[in-house]
Amino acid sequence: MELSPLDIRILNILQDDSTLSYRQVAKKAKASAVTVMKHIHKMEKEKIIKKYGALVDYEKLGYEVSVIVDIRISKGKLFQLEKKIASHPNVFAVYDNTGAFDVTAIAKFRSRSSMDKFLKTLQSWEFVERTETKLILNTIKEEGMAVG
Repeated sequence: MELSPLDIRILNILQDDSTLSYRQVAKKAKASAVTVMKHIHKMEKEKIIKKYGALVDYEKLGYEVSVIVDIRISKGKLFQLEKKIASHPNVFAVYDNTGAFDVTAIAKFRSRSSMDKFLKTLQSWEFVERTETKLILNTIKEEGMAVG
């Protein structure tokens, strides 16, 4: 789907605050509420807008340990293991990528011991060849990016 300038304005407004009403989005986008509603419904139907949510500060909820885990997977079991990794409650994101590793996962934990348990479990799974874990020291940016 080709995005119009209005679609781009709407997406950027919603990324900034997805709780706004159609009328509030319309005012910021300089369009009518009906037009904005139609554009939003179209982008939802096309799965450009996949979901609405809140940007949570996990550290304030006690998740003080964040890691990036690179994983090498063998024998064509990539998608099967990606789904298994993604289903873990502490996993924040899973990326299928190129390079020395097949998968990159980002996970958040309340303690080092819960992180250690996750990593040891992950490493014990059949078809997981190797992992490399990086501890995230500080989060500089973790939010949507402007469309344009």
